[in-house]
Amino acid sequence: MKVFLYDTTLRDGNQDRRISLSLADKLQIARLLDHFGFDYIEGGWPNPSNPTDEEFFQKIKEVKLKHAKIAAFGSTRRPGVIPEKDPLLQALVKSGAPVKTIFGKSWDLHVTDVIRTTLEENLDMIESSVAYLKENSEEVIYDAEHFFDGYKANPEYAMETLRAAENGHADFIVLCDTNGGTMPWELEEIVKEVKKRISTPIGIHVHDDSGLGVCNSIYAVKNGATMVQGVVNGFGERCGNANLTTIAADLHFKMGAKFFAAKKIARLRQLSGNVDQIVNLPSDPHAPYVGDAAFAHKGGAHIDGVMKVSRSFEHIDPHAVGNDRVFVTSDQAGGSLVVEKLKAIKPGIDKKDPVVGKLLTLIKERENAGWHFDSAEASFKMLVYRHLGMVQEPFKVLGYRVIEDKTTQGVSVSQATVKLQIGDKISHQVSEGDGPVNALDAALRKALLPFFPNMAKVKLDDYKVRVLGSKVASDATVRVWTTFGDEKGYWNVVGVSSNIIEASWMAFVDGLTYKILVDNKVIEGAYKHLDVKPVAPVVKEEPAPAKQKKLTKRQVKRAAGL
Repeated sequence: MKVFLYDTTLRDGNQDRRISLSLADKLQIARLLDHFGFDYIEGGWPNPSNPTDEEFFQKIKEVKLKHAKIAAFGSTRRPGVIPEKDPLLQALVKSGAPVKTIFGKSWDLHVTDVIRTTLEENLDMIESSVAYLKENSEEVIYDAEHFFDGYKANPEYAMETLRAAENGHADFIVLCDTNGGTMPWELEEIVKEVKKRISTPIGIHVHDDSGLGVCNSIYAVKNGATMVQGVVNGFGERCGNANLTTIAADLHFKMGAKFFAAKKIARLRQLSGNVDQIVNLPSDPHAPYVGDAAFAHKGGAHIDGVMKVSRSFEHIDPHAVGNDRVFVTSDQAGGSLVVEKLKAIKPGIDKKDPVVGKLLTLIKERENAGWHFDSAEASFKMLVYRHLGMVQEPFKVLGYRVIEDKTTQGVSVSQATVKLQIGDKISHQVSEGDGPVNALDAALRKALLPFFPNMAKVKLDDYKVRVLGSKVASDATVRVWTTFGDEKGYWNVVGVSSNIIEASWMAFVDGLTYKILVDNKVIEGAYKHLDVKPVAPVVKEEPAPAKQKKLTKRQVKRAAGL
């Protein structure tokens, strides 16, 4: 059985009270999700009141996705309004997304007391909305909101809502445990019943209010669901959504399920960490499979057992998801994975080489101080290349200064001065910016540009600051994480200091040095894929004749005004 993974991090995950994704965040996460191999990426809810999502659907058309289909999310038409006149359905069509996902009411309580219409009108809202979008989309997915609560309250009506979506020719009907309160044994019996009475492929969408999001999703697949909707790392409203990171691993390692992203499962930890970094939240050390503590062993008996037979205390090989075992008492965290990365940089290096041991110690010291190399690959490479003596610095920093002034008109002015040595030349430049960090970035580029013309193509795509540890006063240690990009790709760097300007400076210097070394082919294979292509010119063609579809009884009645 093949399973389709449908990610809703950009919409449902964004409803987490700690998260507010920018357009740049959404585009960057979409690239990561596609690169990992998710089948569907739900971009958001396009409508005039949500300009970020509207712009996302236009910008994502410029990104060359390798596999994923983009889905736009919305609801059925409003009571008493035909689909052709409903503004939310029109916004879905206007988005141009190949897949449209809409939710409708399955619980009679919601029909009569929330949207306040008749049970029959709700059925027509579902069927007519799905049918209309089916005529204007490659694929339509119907999310049966509050289905399990609705089924427990009125099973026959809940099933009628699914039949209405089926009559509208939905490609998938997804059963939603929107309140997150259904128990696994209840869900299993209801899914079995749905499979008996609905021929359309079904999916599952579970919230985690009872801590059962992953469990219920797996039970649904076991009983015939072929689509799983969820969120990377389980972000979401209230207690969050089903954690698609854990679900993907469970499907692969525990159920042997077939899904496209299975071949990238060894990058699962990297995906999880990268998404955490973009949403600017600390990673959960106890997250199954991908957390720092997922394969950490502290007790002496456990460590002894793992060293003798790893599977005696580990349910899978941690390397299978890109993680590593940690022996807390022996202080040997992450060694084997780092050695593998070193071999990729310097083939033939012996892990017994003393320089490797010194480098492992340095990396551990940096990570303990707050450097996070899993999501800052460029910083990791710079550290290794420098420590192994494989690079010559393209420039030397002689000094920098940032000045903040406030004019008599109350306007703040940031000015940065940077002094560099490039060969036997001195470059001394001054720039102003919207803030001290912006001014510093501009001055550094300005100083480098006469010697390295490609600096003109580099953009700072993302910049995030996180306070580290329990010390949260103004003198706390901070980690600055940045993403630089140009027409060739993008790369991530990190800086750590108790001084936010210094941390930013570290990241900027590493980020631009990295670019110079890559362009000079000192560092090979350094860019991440960006896959952006110019928008193709519009070629007008004669529309193909529309296929005649057989109308359902309800559609015939509606057309006749009955």
